[in-house]
Amino acid sequence: MQSVRRVVKIARVIGIGLAILIVGLITTLAIRVEEWRTGDQGLSPLAYTPGQAYAVPRRLWIDTDAACGYSERTDPDDCFAIALLAQESDLDVVGISSVFGNAPREVVDETTNELSDRLAAQLGRKFSVYTGSSTAFESQPLTTRLPAHAALIAALEAGPLTIVALGPLTNLATVLLERPDLSSRVAHLIAVMGRRPGHIFHPAEGADAGILFGHGPVFRDLNFMLDVPAAARIVSMNLSMTLIPYDAARGVEITHNDLDRLTASGSAISWVAGRARPWLRYWQEGIGREGFYPFDLLAAAYVMVPSHFGCARVQAWVGKDPTLFIPFWQPTALLITQSSDRIENATASTSVSYCGKASAELKALLIDRLVF
Repeated sequence: MQSVRRVVKIARVIGIGLAILIVGLITTLAIRVEEWRTGDQGLSPLAYTPGQAYAVPRRLWIDTDAACGYSERTDPDDCFAIALLAQESDLDVVGISSVFGNAPREVVDETTNELSDRLAAQLGRKFSVYTGSSTAFESQPLTTRLPAHAALIAALEAGPLTIVALGPLTNLATVLLERPDLSSRVAHLIAVMGRRPGHIFHPAEGADAGILFGHGPVFRDLNFMLDVPAAARIVSMNLSMTLIPYDAARGVEITHNDLDRLTASGSAISWVAGRARPWLRYWQEGIGREGFYPFDLLAAAYVMVPSHFGCARVQAWVGKDPTLFIPFWQPTALLITQSSDRIENATASTSVSYCGKASAELKALLIDRLVF
């Protein structure tokens, strides 16, 4: 009888706790948009300078979780990025590797191969696509070497590479675990991830959004969060690295008119634009903006025109964000600081370039280059 009472008491305590948590979350979301802590409000500004072109080889490797148009909530950004880089004749795209992320790896394979075939038919040169990791870094059998891993190893053995990572860093972490001697062949890594402490990715940011009490959804730093150990391993290796974060994409918004122009081109990019329509509708109806932020496209843009970015030399580390209050949850993040603040409890840290600002002219330049 006493044990039954104890169970009932514990259940009552848990129920009360859950009720308090739910009420707290609903109350937080119900606060007016302009009063909610979102975006970069209240954060100290970074001292940006124009991005500089690195003296890196034009041999390029693209690592992608492209699943453009797989569902309404699947962004088309990877496909835009691949198309932009593929049509640049000065670049030698040595290979493209798939990785899980926006969708299961099999979907990424199918999407990337179809885009590669369309680009090859139009541009007259083949882009090799290699199957990569379907699960996170620490869950992969150490004895498994996938086609993407073998191909990336061979490409690094052949010479230095610039690697544009549009998804989780699983493939690169796996390759450098097996062959740490090849880390010196990674001439430069461009990764779509990273944020400042206290920054919430909140794309509505004052817009009249249609869901979540008018706030719109809160986005994760997806590429980092999907494989934290892989990112931590790469950060610990002190590679030459540029982070293209959520911040940068906020300066470029792809609208209905932009997709119309890309569709009218009749090229491979028109196929991408068609698959981007559901994503645009989601941003218009669910988030409340006229267009969407093309996150991964900005990483490709940095390769092409780094001078259109504001960049800051910062210290990046993997750890907890002490400034961000989320009840009962303090996720690990890839954080950056430009100040001399002491970094505590970091599992990995390194110096990187953080390119969080895009020029006002960048969008028009990108649309012009995508229409080919």
